[in-house]
Amino acid sequence: MNPLWTLLPPLAVIPFIIYFGEGRKNLREASIIIAGLVLLLLNSRIYSDVTAGIPVESGELAMLADFSLKLSAEPMGVIFGLLASFLWVVTTVYSIGYMRGHHEINQTRFYVCFALALAAVMGAAYADNLLTLFVAYEVITISTFPLVTHAGGDDARKAGRLYLGILMSTSIGFLLPAIIWVAAAAGTLDFVPGGVLADSGLSKGALAVMMALFVFGIAKAGIMPFHRWLPAAMVAPTPVSALLHAVAVVKTGVFSVLKIVTYTFGIDTVSISGAAYWLLPVAGFTVLAASIVAFTKDNLKARLAYSTISQLSYIIMAALLATVMSVSGGVLHIVMHAFGKITLFFCAGAIMVALHKTEISKMDGIGRRMPLTMGAFFIGALSIIGLPPAGGAWSKLMIAGGSLDSGTLIWIGVLMLSTLLNIAYLLPIPLRAFFKPDPDLAPGETATWQEAPYACLWAIALTATTCVVLFLFPRPLTELIGLIQWR
Repeated sequence: MNPLWTLLPPLAVIPFIIYFGEGRKNLREASIIIAGLVLLLLNSRIYSDVTAGIPVESGELAMLADFSLKLSAEPMGVIFGLLASFLWVVTTVYSIGYMRGHHEINQTRFYVCFALALAAVMGAAYADNLLTLFVAYEVITISTFPLVTHAGGDDARKAGRLYLGILMSTSIGFLLPAIIWVAAAAGTLDFVPGGVLADSGLSKGALAVMMALFVFGIAKAGIMPFHRWLPAAMVAPTPVSALLHAVAVVKTGVFSVLKIVTYTFGIDTVSISGAAYWLLPVAGFTVLAASIVAFTKDNLKARLAYSTISQLSYIIMAALLATVMSVSGGVLHIVMHAFGKITLFFCAGAIMVALHKTEISKMDGIGRRMPLTMGAFFIGALSIIGLPPAGGAWSKLMIAGGSLDSGTLIWIGVLMLSTLLNIAYLLPIPLRAFFKPDPDLAPGETATWQEAPYACLWAIALTATTCVVLFLFPRPLTELIGLIQWR
C-alpha cells in the first residue's frame, strides 16, 4: 500500500469542516471522526503489510539535485502512525465535549488546523529521508501555531511568539545545517538501516557536533534549554495541550531523534564514536530539573507540562545510549507516555469544564464529585510514574536495561530518582481528591456527581483503559519493534 494515502483523510476532511462550520456542528465533527477512522484503517493496512514483509513506499517527488520527497513505512514509523491516527479519533471525541462545554470560540478553525497537523504527522511518521522529515516537521510547527494562540488574548499571542520563535529558530539554525552537513558528508539524506554516516569518514568530534545540532535543532523534543515553548503553550485549550503532548508535536520531536540516531547515524556509529557521550548529561539534567520544577507548580496543566519535558528526555536519553534495548524502550515509551499523558490532560480539562478548577491546591475532595475522572487520573499517573498495572512500567524497564547494556549505570540512577519525583508530584493529586474533605461541601452534606460531558468521559475512559491494556498485552508492540533493522 502507498503510504501517501495516509495524507488524504486529514486533508480531504478540511473542506467538509469548513462547509459545515459552526452552523452544523454535529455534521462537522462526524466528518472528522469518519476521516480519523479511515486514517486508522489505512495505518492498520500498512501495519499488516510491514509485518508481512511487503515493501510500503511512495514514488519520489524530485526537489534539488538527487534529493527528493518520499514516503516509506518501517516499524518505527508504523507505530507512530497508528498512535497518532488512533488518538486523533479519541481527541476529536473529547474535543466535542470540551469545546462545547467550555463554549470555546473559533471551533471550526481549531478542527481545520488539527487536521492539517495530523496530515503533517503522517508525513513525518513515514518520511523516507531527512528532507521529507524536515518539511513535515516545519508544517507541524506552522499548522499548530493557530492552535496555541487559539484564545486570542495577550497571553496567547505572547505564547505563540515564543512557540514559533523557539521552534523555527532552532530548526533553521541547527537542524537544517545538520541536514546539509549529512548531505555533504554522505551524499544522501535517505534513512538506511545502520545509518548513512558509518562510512562517511567524519571524525569523532565532527560526529559529536553533528549530533548536538540534531538534538538541539529538534526543539520539539523539549531538551533544555530549548524547552520554554512547551509550558508557555499551556494557555491553549486542553485538547490542544493533548495534541501537543501526546499526539503530534512533542512526539514528532522525540520520534525524529530516534529515527535519526537509528537510520542516519546508526547505533553502532553513535556507540563507537562516543558522539552522544557529552549530551547524555544534558538529557539527564532535563529529566531531573523538569521533575523538580513540576513539583513546584500548583497549576495542574503547568505541572503536567514540566512532567512532559522530563518524560521526553527519557526518550532522548534512550536514543543517546544507542543500544538496541534502549532505543527499543524509547520507541515503546512514545506510546506509553502518549496514553498516560493524554489521560492526565483529558482529566485536567474535565475538571476545568465541570468544576472550573485549575489549581491543585483547590482540588481537595473533588474525587467524590468526579470519581470517574480522578480514578482515570490515578491510572494515567501510574503509567507516567512507571508502576504496574500501567504500560509505562515496561518502557522504563527497557530504557534501564539499555543503560545496563551500555555499561553506564548512572542513568539507571537518574531514572530511579526521576520515578521518585514522579510519585511526589503526581500521586498527591488523586490522593487529596479522594481522601481530603471537600471545602465546597457543608459538614454532613453528600457530594453529587459533577462529571464532565459524556464525550469527555468516553475519551478519558478509553485512554485510561488502554494504559492498563498496554501493560497486560504489550506483545504486539514489542514484536513490531523487533522488526526494526538496526544494522
